[in-house]
Amino acid sequence: MLPAQVIDIPAEVHLAARGEFLLRRALASPWVSYVESGRVALGVMEGNVMEHQLGVVEGPCWLEASAAVLDLPHAVDAVAETEVNLRRVALAEFRQSLSSMSEAAQAVLHDVALAHRQQTEFAVSRFAKDAEARCAEWLLRHAQTGDRGAMAVLLQQRKRSIAAQLGIAPETLSRVLRHLRERSLISGSGRLLNVVDPGGLRLLAGA
Repeated sequence: MLPAQVIDIPAEVHLAARGEFLLRRALASPWVSYVESGRVALGVMEGNVMEHQLGVVEGPCWLEASAAVLDLPHAVDAVAETEVNLRRVALAEFRQSLSSMSEAAQAVLHDVALAHRQQTEFAVSRFAKDAEARCAEWLLRHAQTGDRGAMAVLLQQRKRSIAAQLGIAPETLSRVLRHLRERSLISGSGRLLNVVDPGGLRLLAGA
């Protein structure tokens, strides 16, 4: 838990409207936010859609301060679910305040922040893996074997419809297909996808 004196350093007051982005995953913020009141959703965004929600926090609380403690980009996206009252502390001043703590307290804080970060990254990676696994399973289920033994999938539906079947956003489906191409598991574009490595897809699908 962060020391109470940290929030006593100069801070910018900000009133966030419902739906406002407060954090962006993989990006660093120039400030650290303290939620005085309001509710914030944490998760993984695809475009402007919260594709996977990891949880909700309500003020008063720090908002993903472990990233600031570890000097890392944010691990999750954050969106205001309600009107949110924030106090934004400049990152440099926040870290300077932490440096005034004893070495033992800094070590404990670092370890707690690191554990929180690892748990969050695991949760985020699990969502990504689940999307790839579902997509791999769908491709195998719809693949047809041609005269020469090659397997291919003819996309007879729009990607939006396929994504809905898989329970993911259309943008996520496009991203997963791109990753599968980059890993040489499939090839092709448009409506015809060639299954280059059926064994690799089965392994990814957990089959």
